[in-house]
Amino acid sequence: MRANKQSVVLTLDAGGTKMVFSALKNYEQIVNPLELHADTDCLDDCLNVILTGFKTLMVELESINEFPVAVSFAFPGPADYKNGIIGDLSNYKAFRGGVALGPYLEQELRLPVFINNDGNLFAYGEALHGALPMVNNWLIKSGCDWQYKNLIGLTFGTGFGCGVVINNILLTGDNGCGGDIWNFRNKKYPDKIVEESVSIRAVKRVYAELSEDKRSQLTPKDIFDIAEGLALGNQLAAIRSFEEMGEMAGDALSHMLTVVDGLVVLGGGLTGAYKYILPSLMRELRLQMNMFSGDRVGRIQMEVFNLMNKNEKFEFLSSKPYFTEIPYSNVKVSYLAEKKTGVLISALGTNHAIMCGAYAYALSKLQST
Repeated sequence: MRANKQSVVLTLDAGGTKMVFSALKNYEQIVNPLELHADTDCLDDCLNVILTGFKTLMVELESINEFPVAVSFAFPGPADYKNGIIGDLSNYKAFRGGVALGPYLEQELRLPVFINNDGNLFAYGEALHGALPMVNNWLIKSGCDWQYKNLIGLTFGTGFGCGVVINNILLTGDNGCGGDIWNFRNKKYPDKIVEESVSIRAVKRVYAELSEDKRSQLTPKDIFDIAEGLALGNQLAAIRSFEEMGEMAGDALSHMLTVVDGLVVLGGGLTGAYKYILPSLMRELRLQMNMFSGDRVGRIQMEVFNLMNKNEKFEFLSSKPYFTEIPYSNVKVSYLAEKKTGVLISALGTNHAIMCGAYAYALSKLQST
């Protein structure tokens, strides 16, 4: 099917308590988002909410002479995203046993339907419309002809999400597990997965352990306010709860960066505390490792820059070509002697990046058919 940036795609942000429907054209929303209550316990009611949301927007789009070419959105896993089958979800009891959500919506809406996870779509949106083109534009303006083509997108929230884009292609993998990082080994608790230390529940657990404050109603925002001195509580424990998350995320990311070699963009609600998360994450990426010879080498080959820091960003953008002579001649050739990468927080915002990723994913799928 022919599709381009002028095509309209319906999207959905499926949360635990609400569902937000929208429509994108050329990466921009062209309708006011429609918010409906998410009934996650009853399958009939849940499907009805999803169908109602999309059909309502289709009627609104028709009134302005716009017609969607596809539906594309993120939905929690486990799932067989390729075939649109959603598996057992802890926060969506309606889908226990496996539900053919994609085929159902295709049948009812008469449109192609594409579903993926939020980590993948976040990374895809940032690679095609967010962090990757933004950083490359910085490099061009600084006079550097080097351009990045690969990106790792991490989301810090209810869980630890990740997506990888290689040269504008989303890494999904043969089993739909490409880029998954959540079940890497936990640095601090080797018998646990890393998500146990990189998630909302991790921040709450660590703060409770360090402060002995057992208030279960505390949210990460409450703990951040304590860290900032804006609310009563154990300030050092609050700061440490975010620092530990950054350390554990950095350990996992170092393995991913060794394989992918690209830029890193962070998203998710917990990045509001990036001033406490990023320093410990960066320390992990900059660790030196020992060799039996006594030599020390970097944990990863590239020098990593915190692009949220003005001085580090300036240094990152200051790369200039080096020159060397071709042996036995006077001819010089340029080369890039420095290996660099950068880490930054999403400028698009996580939800918009995911929508942009869903939009781009639909267009890429339609163009390949």
